[in-house]
Amino acid sequence: MNSEEIINKTIGFVKETLAGAEGGHDWFHIERVYNNALLISKNEPVDVFTVKLGALLHDIADSKFYSGDETVGPKIARQFLFSLNVDSKVIEHVVNIIENISFKGGNETQKFKSAELDVIQDADRLDAIGAIGIARCFNYGGFKNRELYNPEIKPNLNMSKEEYKASTAPTINHFYEKLLLLKDKINTKTGRKIALDRHKYMEQFLEQFYAEWKGRK
Repeated sequence: MNSEEIINKTIGFVKETLAGAEGGHDWFHIERVYNNALLISKNEPVDVFTVKLGALLHDIADSKFYSGDETVGPKIARQFLFSLNVDSKVIEHVVNIIENISFKGGNETQKFKSAELDVIQDADRLDAIGAIGIARCFNYGGFKNRELYNPEIKPNLNMSKEEYKASTAPTINHFYEKLLLLKDKINTKTGRKIALDRHKYMEQFLEQFYAEWKGRK
């Protein structure tokens, strides 16, 4: 099986596996990350085949939908790629990407590094900011039945990974606890350029949100 066939098989597998997934973590999220990753890859010294597989499988089983279990996604990805006879080194690289891509509260030390992970991580984080990032944020907040905003509940910027996972704070808090922090965590030059525009858009949105909340507009 050649690389193109493997990618096509992987696309089909991801679409099938994520059918009916929460709107911010569905196939269309994967597709956007995949396209972002290919765009960024044009300017980075990476193995594009690994980038494609990592982008397609990075959220195959997001731990937040599996009671916080971070082992499910890597296990599914490993078994699937093994079934396609993908080279063992590529499989291990993709698994390492899946295990290390997540934000996890922003206070965790990343245990694995590679140019391919940098690209996919940037692509994933770009989808968490800007207009689509705002839409995904509120979609997930609604999915978890969270308040839009509560002035009495302040953002917590010093959460552990466990506290971050267990948080039930209003959706607006997530902007300060994650989304507005991502601009400064982007790895690549191309990613940083895109992130800057999307970051500014979120700042403008928050300014408008608070004005409307207080009845000033």
